[in-house]
Amino acid sequence: MTLIGGVWAVPLQLDQLLPGGTRVDVFREIYWAFLLVGTLVGVVVISYMLYNAYKYRDAGWEGEDDVDRPTLGELPEGGGKGKKLFLSFALSAIIVISLIVWTYAMLLYVEAGDGSDVEAQATGNASDADAAGDDALMVHVEGYQFGWEFTYPNGYNSTTLRIPEDRRIQLNVTSRDVIHNFGIPAFRAKSDAIPGQHTYTWFVANESGTYQAQCYELCGAGHSYMVADVEVMPQDEYREWYSNVSANMTSGNNTQARVEP
Repeated sequence: MTLIGGVWAVPLQLDQLLPGGTRVDVFREIYWAFLLVGTLVGVVVISYMLYNAYKYRDAGWEGEDDVDRPTLGELPEGGGKGKKLFLSFALSAIIVISLIVWTYAMLLYVEAGDGSDVEAQATGNASDADAAGDDALMVHVEGYQFGWEFTYPNGYNSTTLRIPEDRRIQLNVTSRDVIHNFGIPAFRAKSDAIPGQHTYTWFVANESGTYQAQCYELCGAGHSYMVADVEVMPQDEYREWYSNVSANMTSGNNTQARVEP
């Protein structure tokens, strides 16, 4: 702390305000920030309302002359020339604008990822060693009526998304027929699948297990069947699995027939 103008000031740690972590962490921080600020503002407003309700309560006929209440049509006086109103508006503006700026920075982090070279992997320049190593893993996701197909950097494709835990996963999402929307609720990842276009999203899975991906865009009579398993594996197991698959292999799940409406 430093002494400024006779007031002890606590230095602001900007790195504590900057976004970081996984998508789940980011959205959890946004949720708690809005919950805490909203609760604090609600408590202050309700407390002030109850205070004024008690202060200017109707005490009946006894002691009626002891309270100076404004009469009907009388303009209030002694309000500090609008200072209280200005102060309340100023505080409200500071709180709202700060939340908007902070939330926007958090969402920009979510949209941009963690700064990894996405284009290099999207164009197929990432090596198989990188795909099985510690760099961000790019997986191509293609939606169709009514299922998902996942293609890895080595050309291997499957209808089950297998990924390593504690590693950033970059998804390159598109569609071969109609508009779909790929999402994994457990990891707060979601992206449009549009024919002829590519959209990107990313996430990090911190715990191994089997999760579910699904379509969030009504795409036909078989929309509810458009799900896929997401298998999160320990990194050593993932490396071993990835080293044993190649482009000329077919996934056992890849023989799954499409669901016809």
